[in-house]
Amino acid sequence: MAKTMRAAVFSDFGGPEVVAIRKMPIPEPGAGEVRVKVEAAAMNHLDLWVRRGLPIETPMPHIGGSDIAGTVHAVGPGAESVPIGTRVVVDPSLRYHWYEGQNQGASFEEPPFQLLGEHTQGGFAEYAVVPAENLLEIPGDVSFTEAAAAGLVFVTAWRGLITRAALVAGETVLITGASGGVGTAAIQVAARAGAKVFAVTSGASSVAKCRELGAHIVYDRKEVSFSREVWRDTDKRGVHVVFDTVGESIWNDCLRALAPAGRLVTSGATTGSRGVTELRLVFWRQLSILGSTMGSPTEFRRVMRLVFDQSLKAVIHEVMPLSEARRAHELLESGKVFGKVVLVP
Repeated sequence: MAKTMRAAVFSDFGGPEVVAIRKMPIPEPGAGEVRVKVEAAAMNHLDLWVRRGLPIETPMPHIGGSDIAGTVHAVGPGAESVPIGTRVVVDPSLRYHWYEGQNQGASFEEPPFQLLGEHTQGGFAEYAVVPAENLLEIPGDVSFTEAAAAGLVFVTAWRGLITRAALVAGETVLITGASGGVGTAAIQVAARAGAKVFAVTSGASSVAKCRELGAHIVYDRKEVSFSREVWRDTDKRGVHVVFDTVGESIWNDCLRALAPAGRLVTSGATTGSRGVTELRLVFWRQLSILGSTMGSPTEFRRVMRLVFDQSLKAVIHEVMPLSEARRAHELLESGKVFGKVVLVP
């Protein structure tokens, strides 16, 4: 076996031009880890943020990619029970017990929640090393591309809507950034919960696709003020829940779209992280602002089983070879993607 692999790597922060295909050492699994032969790895906006530079310690040269599906290729000490050749998808959340109230005995010097491909090396390569406990076997009738495209976005949508917002049947929910990976997942999760789904996107094609996914009312943000339209379409009441991944540019509109005692779940900030909050609106309407990111191992397995039985379906915009990783970054950054971009080695 060759001792090197192809990987999409960057050594400096910057635009898509910093991404290059290079030969890298094939990683060896440590204690409790397995090496996965990557068959598909999906892009997320997270990959753009990491490439531009985040206030975290990023291992360099860096291999991005949090969403990984493939076959078990080698196992480290303590992971011998995992059969070689098993088809798996990887839960990208690391140390999520910090968000689950299970860290009472942990030292605050211990690293808190981390993400595969953000704080560690990821899956935009021919091989990746991951914790064995993060593996979930893929049924034979589910493709690697489907599995890779589903993980991060569906667990994020599930935790934000079902766990954090406690969305229930009969409520109304507004999904912003509805054409993105998390947005397309959130529409499906909310519709499955029995909510009336409002969505915000841009362009006639995306509007139609959001309706096909289950959104009842869809606004083209380039044509209308969605907060004003929500107000009108809910008889001047507003929605029970807003699930937002856009952030700064529409933050105030999200608050204004809420009904009294409404819940705003923030789970992303693609346009910036400094939303200005009208505090009088929050206390006068008794609104709740809830932060949510990723999900627990239990939530990941629950939502992925719904993907496996086709109750939920990952939306794939394009499948591209790993050699076109730079173009994948450019495409996702263009804002013209509906759903997910998936790279295959």
